[in-house]
Amino acid sequence: MNATRVLVLNSGSSSVKYQLLDMRDASRLAVGLVERIGEQTSRLKHTCVPSGETREQNGPIADHDAALKAVAEELAKDGLGLDSSELAAIGHRVVHGGMFFTEPTVVDDAVLTEIERLIPVAPLHNPANLTGIRTAMALRPDLPQVAVFDTAFHTTMPEPAARYAIETKLADRYRVRRYGFHGTSHAYVSRRTAELLGKAPEDVNVIVLHLGNGASASAVRGGRCVDTSMGLTPLEGLVMGTRSGDLDPAVIFHLQRVGGMSMDEIDTLLNKRSGLFGLCGDNDMREIRRRMDEGDEQARLAFDIYIHRLKKYIGAYYAVLGSVDAVAFTAGVGENADFVRAAAIAGLEGLGLAVDGERNAVRGDEARLISPDGARVAVAVVPTDEEMEIASQTYALVGKDNRDN
Repeated sequence: MNATRVLVLNSGSSSVKYQLLDMRDASRLAVGLVERIGEQTSRLKHTCVPSGETREQNGPIADHDAALKAVAEELAKDGLGLDSSELAAIGHRVVHGGMFFTEPTVVDDAVLTEIERLIPVAPLHNPANLTGIRTAMALRPDLPQVAVFDTAFHTTMPEPAARYAIETKLADRYRVRRYGFHGTSHAYVSRRTAELLGKAPEDVNVIVLHLGNGASASAVRGGRCVDTSMGLTPLEGLVMGTRSGDLDPAVIFHLQRVGGMSMDEIDTLLNKRSGLFGLCGDNDMREIRRRMDEGDEQARLAFDIYIHRLKKYIGAYYAVLGSVDAVAFTAGVGENADFVRAAAIAGLEGLGLAVDGERNAVRGDEARLISPDGARVAVAVVPTDEEMEIASQTYALVGKDNRDN
């Protein structure tokens, strides 16, 4: 039997998200999450999709090796074990691939070394991604392990968009440039938006707004990214849940010299204590909305700053693209917060952008238009599916060999 299944692993510092998909019909066979790895309160939640059965394990899971072994055991209970001959590959999300990795890549020792070399520009993410890959390789050394990089979709950015205006030799020596992140989401959503419009990706210009706790925008011309808001790290760009986004670099010098803060303290401030959380003490948009409805001025100001930054990027990327066919909202906030979408588009009628109130209020899991009939620029809600994108790229890379056998 031809191998058509792909296991997708997203290994975080203390968690592993996973999905098993059958690429014959892009159906999900299992989904799950292991969280709080290394703690006494670890939890594994596993769902067998065809049967609808959900199981939970609670108790200490020491490390990623133990976590993936527990995942393998849960899959085996459903007849979907890692030893199955139907498993074609394991696809891994890797956050930072630098300029070296521009497409999904079968992992070997050289690939592992390069991912490790990029740890200084992704210290929170690449180590965990590496741990997941190495553990999976130990469990199934005979199986292709494929790395799919968050940064890969953005490697098509032209140099004027990707380079910072600092000394070129210094930038090259230390790999300082705009890399961008959330690439699998931006790739999937831009392509799905084109499908929603009944057009080919190469015929569509899309502004994608990936709005979750982490948030990023991209300008996609004809299926290729030409600009994105995140930079060397995921800190640059939009106001996020706990990240500041765009900031005058001199703020860092000021906090060090005048505030007496260390570099580590400033790093923690900008990544974990800024954004919406820093402005009002909450990084959950639902809670901010509740507080605004109660007249909380601090929550209102945080929201207004968030929307102001979002509008600036919509306008900037409209200018970068020259013409825009659609603006697509995605991720947790983008898909579910109708008030965020309405506020972000309000006042942009001169750009051909508008939101239909009734359409915007509809909740659902399907891609849909929320702009009025006849709008010059479509406004869409397109649920992202990064796991499907990783599985698709993985299978496209390794599946041909399976189909030819």
